[in-house]
Amino acid sequence: MRAVIIGTGPAGITAAETLRRLDPAGSVVALSAEGYPPYSPPAMADHFLTGRTGTLYWKGTDVARRLGIQERRSTVVEAVDTGHREVLLAGGGRAGYDALIIASGSRLHAPLPGAELHGVLNFKSLRTATELIGRVRAGQATSALVVGNGLIGTELALLLADLGVDVTVVEQEAQVMPRLLDADTAAVAEAALRARGVTLRLGLAAGEFIGSTSVTGLRLANGQVMTADMYIAATGVKPHIEFLAGSGVATGWGIHVDDRLRTSAPGVLAAGDVAETADWLTGERYVHAIFPNAVAQGRIAAANALGSSLRYDGAESMNSLKHLGVPVVAIGTTKGAEEVLRHRHAGTVRAVYLRDGHIIGAQLAGDISAAGSYRSLMLRRADVSRYGAALVRPGFGLSDIAWDAVRPGLSRAP
Repeated sequence: MRAVIIGTGPAGITAAETLRRLDPAGSVVALSAEGYPPYSPPAMADHFLTGRTGTLYWKGTDVARRLGIQERRSTVVEAVDTGHREVLLAGGGRAGYDALIIASGSRLHAPLPGAELHGVLNFKSLRTATELIGRVRAGQATSALVVGNGLIGTELALLLADLGVDVTVVEQEAQVMPRLLDADTAAVAEAALRARGVTLRLGLAAGEFIGSTSVTGLRLANGQVMTADMYIAATGVKPHIEFLAGSGVATGWGIHVDDRLRTSAPGVLAAGDVAETADWLTGERYVHAIFPNAVAQGRIAAANALGSSLRYDGAESMNSLKHLGVPVVAIGTTKGAEEVLRHRHAGTVRAVYLRDGHIIGAQLAGDISAAGSYRSLMLRRADVSRYGAALVRPGFGLSDIAWDAVRPGLSRAP
């Protein structure tokens, strides 16, 4: 079978690996707009801080050669002709397929006037991140303005601060990471950011980047103008699906897929940051842009491209900043909770969100040792009502779950 994969991120390269394992004689072409080997986006910050490449190129720089796939780097996809089963490339090239897996990832979403100005940078891809950090290492930037304080904005602010840059973050909400964290957990993260030297301007809405051809400042909604050596948009991401216009592949914010990761077009599947999949817990359909989901979807999409009918049970939500020295973890959801158990102590927070006696989400800051336990209980849909307030006590963890498994219905909780 001839398979074409658009994108070589975690979903794309996992799909390629799976195709080669299940169909050793088949043809696999992997297309990437970037000029780098397949890499892991979550490892970029560590790479730029330490210089390590092992976790960045998580499958090895020679993965295409080892797998025996045709990898085309710096190749831009312009369109997909689903009628003729061809991918149309910039410069006039074409790649025919029997099965197509779209794993094109996401791009910066910056709905601010002036975001297109020269000099407005982002940390979304290895190419743009390399340019950004290159300016710092070359001594061209000692101060930076970061607009937006989601996960990417926070990671970047911490990285730049560790590299000696004077970093100011502008966030329109009154807390850090407002879409990810509740107020208590955010307060711990905020303290950690300030302790690392990041200046936070919370509750200030950015109005526009200003300048004629190159950016010269950031005007806030209140009219104030802020300046720095470097301006970075970290206002969010959007699935990279523009090339699907007119293809017949149904899209919304991302690509619509069924529970087999098939799109509306025959022979076309989607995985990773472009696929709108159901949430494992809530059933709500949206793009779940995290590494473990991308890898799981890549495997299933590849198997189904070869004729299997594997069901994707749904994605889960889980985010962490622990690898950057800020111990914060958020899993599941806070929506629809009937009860919230919370424990605060000495700069730490544990919050567990419950519905019908089951965990639907948890947030931890400062001490994240129980994150795996809460996730395990949530994924098992375990009834945790027997634990009561002890569920969030210091020390609660896997030992409690193991003991409870041996003596069901009982609990060591006081």
